Formats: sequence, C-alpha cells, structure tokens
Amino acid sequence: MTKRDYYEVLGVNKNAADTEIKKAYRQMALKYHPDKNPGDKEAEEKFKEAAEAYEVLSNAEKRQRYNQFGHRGVGGNGFGSGGMNMEDIFSHFGDIFGEGSPFESFFGGASRGGRKVNRGTNLRIKVKLTLEEIASGVEKKLKVSKQVKCSSCQGSGAEGGGAYHRCNTCAGTGQVHRVTNTFIGQMRTSAACPTCHGEGQVIENKCKKCHGSGVERGEEIISVNIPAGVGEGMQLTVSGKGNAGERGGIPGDLFILIEEEKHPHLQRDGNHLLYDLYINFADAALGTNVEIPTIDGKAKIKIDAGTQGGKVLRLKGKGLPSVQSYGKGDLLVNINVWTPQHLSADEKKLLDKLRTSPNFQPNPGKGEKSFYDKMREFFHS
Repeated sequence: MTKRDYYEVLGVNKNAADTEIKKAYRQMALKYHPDKNPGDKEAEEKFKEAAEAYEVLSNAEKRQRYNQFGHRGVGGNGFGSGGMNMEDIFSHFGDIFGEGSPFESFFGGASRGGRKVNRGTNLRIKVKLTLEEIASGVEKKLKVSKQVKCSSCQGSGAEGGGAYHRCNTCAGTGQVHRVTNTFIGQMRTSAACPTCHGEGQVIENKCKKCHGSGVERGEEIISVNIPAGVGEGMQLTVSGKGNAGERGGIPGDLFILIEEEKHPHLQRDGNHLLYDLYINFADAALGTNVEIPTIDGKAKIKIDAGTQGGKVLRLKGKGLPSVQSYGKGDLLVNINVWTPQHLSADEKKLLDKLRTSPNFQPNPGKGEKSFYDKMREFFHS
C-alpha cells in the first residue's frame, strides 16, 4: 500500500517549524490513542501512521532526505522499512508528553512511563553500485557484522531466558526522586535508578554467555531493494536492522551510503550521461555512422557531413531514471574531431597541398565531394 505524505498525515505544510510539527503530532496521538478507541483498527493505524510521520519530520537529517527523495530516502515505500511498532512509538513519549502522560497505562502501567527503553546503536555501511545497477535498481544481499540477540538467552540477558524481579530501589519505576531544600524552597529532581540503570527490573541470574547484556557479536544477511536512480553520497535507511538493543530493547537502524563505481566510457551528470566521441576530420567532413556505448548496450548514431568539433548530440531518454520516478535523463554525445599527431612524409605532403584550399579555411564554402572522398580513402587505407 502506498504511504501517504508525512506532512499530509500531520496536517502541516512543508515549511512547518519543529514546534508546529510537535504540536500536530501530540494532537493526533491523543485523538487516535488506542485507550480512547478500543478495538478500532483504523484508529490504531492512524496512531501508528502519525508516529511514523513524526519520527521522520522531527529529525532534521531524515526530514531533509524525505524532502529530497520522498519515502525511499528514509526507508519507506518498499525499501526494507518494517514500519513502527509500539516500542518505537513509546520511545518518543518522554519528549512529547513527559511523565504522567495518558499513554503510560497503555504500555503496562504508570511505572512503565519512567523506565529506560534500551535501543541499539545505528550502523552505517557503504555499498558500491555500477551505473547499470543504478539505472535499473538492484537487490543486494549484505552480510552485516553487528550485535545480535544472544543465542543462549534469546536476548533476555537472563540465564536460560529466566526470571527478572522488580527493582527494590525504584519500585520498578526505573527512576529515583530526590527532594532538596534550597533558599528558594524545595526542588524535586529525578534520575535513572543506579541499581537497575533505569530499566525497572533486575536479572536474577545473568546469562553466562553475554554476561547479562542480551547481545553478542554475530552476522546477519540483509536483503535490500535499492531503487533505480540513486546517486553518489545518498544515504538510505533500513529501519530496525542496526545493532540489537540490550535485554530485548529496540534495534537501531542500518544506514546505507551509496557509492558509484566508475564506468569505463560514460560519465554521470545528474540524471544525464555524458560520452566523449572522437572522430577523424575525414569522417567529420564527409559524415559517417558510428556505434557508441549506452547504459543498456550500444546504439548507432549518424554523424552529419560537416560536423564541427564541440557539437553535442542528444539521445533522448538514454540516461538514468529519477529516484522519484519523474522520467529519465538523456545521453549527451560530445563530438571531438581528432587531429593526428604523427604524420608520414606522404601524409604531410597531401595535407600541405590541401592547406590552401578554400574548403580548409574557417567558415568554408561548398567543397567538392570528390576531394573529401580522396581524403577519406587515404586515411582508411
């Protein structure tokens, strides 16, 4: 299903300030909160949709990529995005609603609102693509070395996937509070619990393999569909494929940085391709047909008689597609008339005779074809 525009989802324009985006998301989240709409699947989807839109538009880097490349630039619309789950949404609420928000009950009681949610770190890898792969899009299977769930405790951090118990220091809230008397009165501060490190629960017996972290070093084969038209330096996002979060936490994201391999004949200029064609001046004068490389094979083009060096021929639609599917660029062929650098004595004599011909002067008049035929025969012999 095609995703809606994120600005449309939140009901803001593309120039909206961060505060306006934050306010719009808060209103949407309150309106479609599952506790207010029990059993309403449509409201739940809108709740998740709003959270996904906010996750992108509230991040300056992701918002810039979204503005430039649409959903493909931030991992959406077929580029490995698994969407947002409730844990992802929960990670935003401390910033948006603070403690005591109406969402705390939905996530397992008031104590859940103050707990720390472990999130794995993001990963960044480079992927080299040929122009042919960029032209058509490509599926890449990437072997990524990263933190994965512990195979012994299945990511729980507890021996044999065993038990946790509520932290006695913070009573399961993940936070400790302190009241300090100052000259302006009492001040109440909160901090992560030093015993459970903000998680609200403590492992009874730590896993011997991962020492309670719930993660270990491993590898994962990740299949990624890279859309056609991507470019050098573009960064694509695969949500949830970064390092695993400790003790069942939220995984980070995988960022894929695109690098272009140099093509042996063609150069890229945006969505256009450039090719330098070299011909001798006999062919330039008489005209000819030549075969040139393209991104998907070869093409035969006609060189008109009297073609001057520096002329550019345009092959419509033979360039690269736009990453947003707005059509294709062109193949631009730059004609270079090659001047011989090493001549035999006979060649020099022939050219010396032709030097004074009116047709060899700038802005030449109409020449005799028989003369050019002789030249062409000479150079092709």
